[in-house]
Amino acid sequence: MPSYKAPIADTLFLLSDVFDYARCDNLPGFSEAPLDVVEAVLGEGAKLAEEVLQPLNRIGDLEGCVRHDDGSVTTPKGFKEAYKAYAEGGWMGLSVDPAYGGQGLPYCLGVSLNEFAISANQSFAMYPGLTLGAIAALYTHASETQKQTYLPKMTSGQWTGTMNLTEPQCGTDLGLIKTRAVRQADGSYAITGQKIFISAGEHDLTENIVHLVLARIEGAPAGVKGISLFVVPKVLVGEDGSLGARNGVSCGSIEHKMGIHGNSTCVLNYDGAKGWLIGEENRGLNAMFVMMNEARLGVAVQGLAVSEVAYQNAAAYAKERVQGRALSGAKEAAKLADPIIVHPDVRRMLMEIRAFNEAARAAVIWVALSSDEARRSPDAAARQGADDRLGLLTPVLKGVLTDIGFANAVKAQQVFGGHGYIAEWGMEQFVRDARIAMIYEGANGIQALDLVGRKLPKDGGRAVTAFFGEISTFLKDNKEDAALAPYLAGLKAGSGQLQQATMWLMQNALGNPDNAGAGSNDYMHLFGLTLLGYMWARIAKAVLAKKAKGEANEALETKLILAKFFNERMMPEAGAHLARLSAGAGSVMAMPAAAF
Repeated sequence: MPSYKAPIADTLFLLSDVFDYARCDNLPGFSEAPLDVVEAVLGEGAKLAEEVLQPLNRIGDLEGCVRHDDGSVTTPKGFKEAYKAYAEGGWMGLSVDPAYGGQGLPYCLGVSLNEFAISANQSFAMYPGLTLGAIAALYTHASETQKQTYLPKMTSGQWTGTMNLTEPQCGTDLGLIKTRAVRQADGSYAITGQKIFISAGEHDLTENIVHLVLARIEGAPAGVKGISLFVVPKVLVGEDGSLGARNGVSCGSIEHKMGIHGNSTCVLNYDGAKGWLIGEENRGLNAMFVMMNEARLGVAVQGLAVSEVAYQNAAAYAKERVQGRALSGAKEAAKLADPIIVHPDVRRMLMEIRAFNEAARAAVIWVALSSDEARRSPDAAARQGADDRLGLLTPVLKGVLTDIGFANAVKAQQVFGGHGYIAEWGMEQFVRDARIAMIYEGANGIQALDLVGRKLPKDGGRAVTAFFGEISTFLKDNKEDAALAPYLAGLKAGSGQLQQATMWLMQNALGNPDNAGAGSNDYMHLFGLTLLGYMWARIAKAVLAKKAKGEANEALETKLILAKFFNERMMPEAGAHLARLSAGAGSVMAMPAAAF
């Protein structure tokens, strides 16, 4: 059976030593959460993940969710009790505004705890994860009456939330939405249509589910310009906050899926369900994007989280499983064979996974801190810079971390050999569960197109220019540091190649948009490698600073080894991405559609 240990020490190192968490003391919520409090909160969250959520992961996979004839859904054994513990522990409202019952603590702390929960049990973590996204959308765009109606009970975990976008005929192309909204005399709307792939769409964890639904008001313009967002509760809520009659929304079926069986992914049927407009008419995508961006960062964390738990189990197995002898001679002569950790290719796989995990965790925390700064900083310029960074890097993190996270789950499975293919070891579940993250909340190809087509040219390229400038300044400021030099070479090369790729797109994509489409995936991964390289450079600098103060231990030395490994063995992939991108769309688009 798989096991899991939350990476508390690594998370604290990143917050304190790499990103100087203390500098954020002037931001609301940070003064209430100094590092000693952060450490205590992470410890309690780790305990919940390790002792309550992780033991249910296999159960959730085997049992799945069950839909009954009346349309109700039962979650796997133990989920209801685990959710009660999660809600009563106050975890849902950790970073939510205290005005609606939250604790107002930093978002970066919530993101780190989310990693722990996902590693322990991805299916379970999706229930509160989607609720937090719905809370963010309501908080930003709903009326004060709507906020007072829904947010306190969602923040407490008494109610959960969902997002309803996809329909049978449309996923990415939301302009094709058919769900309609008809104005009612009382100011509400009657919502009719069908939504599919709705995670946590129906369950027995809470007494109410607050659905955020995209629909088209009668007479609205065609395409995305005519889409509005509605709040549609499963159970209607009275003016005094009490629950009333069941609304006209029901679970038609549960999707039969490759993985995440413990989460109820539903087909939801809306039959004149009563809903209320959120924000302005025909501006639904603008409102929903708040939730989608929150969800995209959450999905990026899924890629990291599954990679982390898969690594932990693969590393433990490699140190115990004996098979063959080391090429350089027996390492444990008293045994019939050596543990497979002695074999270079096993080490390669494990080090590739871990080098990714530690840099990806740093990138996630950096972006989460940017979100905190964008929302909480009193300085307008700081807010803008942080928001630019958040917008630029969100598609990179979603696409790259989930692509590599899935690949790493497969590598970890490979370490187990034949046992990795057997269900009882748990590795094949990690592979199946990880696969969805590359698809939902915008397939990764869409993330790449969003990066190239929208995020790069936005505001005249202000965000990407600032990103390049930050790396350039870091390299310049540290060019005389001989000890750091081995950990900067890869970043310097990768940053230069990323700038070349950016220039190539600027020169070749406007005249032929297919060049952007054909090169977008390589560009996204080249960007991701550069970002991870920058994270390793900052980690190495922090480690060397601690060593200069006389602090030395195995964990710090390991980080330097991993930083060097990343520079030597992983950053060179940047050149291949640049070469493919620069080849253009010629061969990609040459073959007639009929020839496929």
